[in-house]
Amino acid sequence: MPHYDTLIRHGRVVDGTGNPWVHADVALVGDRIAAIAHPGRLDPAHARSVVDATGHVVAPGFIDIQSHAILPLMIDGRCLSKITQGVTTEVMGEAWTPSPVVGRHTEPLAGSLFEHRLDPVWGERAATWTRFGDWLRAMEDHGVSPNVGSFLGGGTLRTTARGMDMGPSSPEELAAMRQVLAEAMEDGAFGASYALIYPPDAYAGTEELIDVCRAMAPYGGVYVTHLRSESTGIFEALEEALRIGRDAGVPVEVYHLKAAHPDAWYRMPSVIERIHRARADGQDVTADMYPYAASGTGLTAILPTWTAEGGRLYENLRDPGVRARVRATLEGRGEPGDVLGADGLGLETRGGPHGIMPVGFRLPEHQAYVGLRLDEIAALRGQDWIEATLDLLVAEGQRIGTIFFSMDEANLRLQVQQPWIKFATDAGGFDPAWAKANGPVHPRGYGTYPRVLRTYVREERLITLEDAVRKMTSAVADRLSLRDRGQLREGFHADVVVFDPETIGDRATFEDPHQLSVGVRDVWVNGVRVLEDGAHTGATPGRFVKGPGA
Repeated sequence: MPHYDTLIRHGRVVDGTGNPWVHADVALVGDRIAAIAHPGRLDPAHARSVVDATGHVVAPGFIDIQSHAILPLMIDGRCLSKITQGVTTEVMGEAWTPSPVVGRHTEPLAGSLFEHRLDPVWGERAATWTRFGDWLRAMEDHGVSPNVGSFLGGGTLRTTARGMDMGPSSPEELAAMRQVLAEAMEDGAFGASYALIYPPDAYAGTEELIDVCRAMAPYGGVYVTHLRSESTGIFEALEEALRIGRDAGVPVEVYHLKAAHPDAWYRMPSVIERIHRARADGQDVTADMYPYAASGTGLTAILPTWTAEGGRLYENLRDPGVRARVRATLEGRGEPGDVLGADGLGLETRGGPHGIMPVGFRLPEHQAYVGLRLDEIAALRGQDWIEATLDLLVAEGQRIGTIFFSMDEANLRLQVQQPWIKFATDAGGFDPAWAKANGPVHPRGYGTYPRVLRTYVREERLITLEDAVRKMTSAVADRLSLRDRGQLREGFHADVVVFDPETIGDRATFEDPHQLSVGVRDVWVNGVRVLEDGAHTGATPGRFVKGPGA
């Protein structure tokens, strides 16, 4: 009888801890790593399958702490653009999760990205997801290639009690949110995730966030945040996040750390110093990033957050009075208290409206605009950029996925070297065969991890291979309290990636994003091979991975 299901031989093992690589063979049995030994110590005659990894790195599967794969996985469980990067675990939940369906959160999939592509059966299932964990169990039952886990979306959490209403929450509403969060932690949520530039998350004040987040402290939950400002208000936004963590008694994770405004670029060294100082003072705070100098979100992010009050965004944008008020805000003449989504990203890019590239159009008459900058689209329509933005949003009736060129490459190079930084995609998983029909996307969904390994490890040598892998694996697992993933260690789950360090790289660009990365040859998830010689096997062994409160 064979002792091993798979024996990976002659590879350079980078175990995920940051330790120097070693030559070793790795044996898998069932869903676990059974042995790691010096070359030749494990007899290939005792293995059902032998894989030659000569010239390749053998590493733990990468864990994406900021994934937006919820709906893409409902379209295609193979998660091709992520698996081909070496990602074996998708951690979702920024701002929104489809469950729990309780209180005022009654339409979990309505109005969400890719909703129009979903099989109707998912809508029927979603209506029954009364507990947080229901949708993740449904993913596992349906079949997905990567492991799946999630934070509870803070926007969803607030919606359960307050819908899309602005204003402070009552004691009864706060109690309801605390109960929903505690139940989600018991289901396996990693914590609560708020994106404080988007409604309804943006409607939650600091005191509300502290009050609600205290409910997850006994379960080991993490407060993860898209900061309330990533531009000229980034210092204040970071201090708010740190205060929430301190007062609620929970660790803090900052999503996609960035300075997203030319006037804020010089602030990044001070942001890093403030995080260093907080850590030196004993506060548990870390961050993640993606390796691109442009962000991706909806065109709606340039609007004042009050426009979405009550869930009536597109209806509101038809009102001449609302449009006049929006224009005044975008032109810097807003009323006191007006708050711009994303701090007014439209005014913070490199080149103003020329730094904005709307790509997520659905209507046939708008397809000619894909890949053009907002000022170019406005010129074609004979409008200024504000009028064009409002008309396009009303006509499309959806957020319009958009690329914002707003960041500085020098800051990216500084960030990647920080020991508390992790890497994440901030994206879903796609297959060019079906995703092209939906229009362009941010290239990070195809290239994040290979881009880091090519650009910052192989070409620029800003970080070592071992540190890069650590920031993709064990650093993430440790943050999420996943105690048996994220390292190549005997007894750990067999999430394994084999890649060529000399050829791994991204091919996706902003102009042509639907291109799979190269260099990742083989991937196993829970001991099952999902990528073989660069081709997806069709296997869907992914499992629901849970936080410490489960």
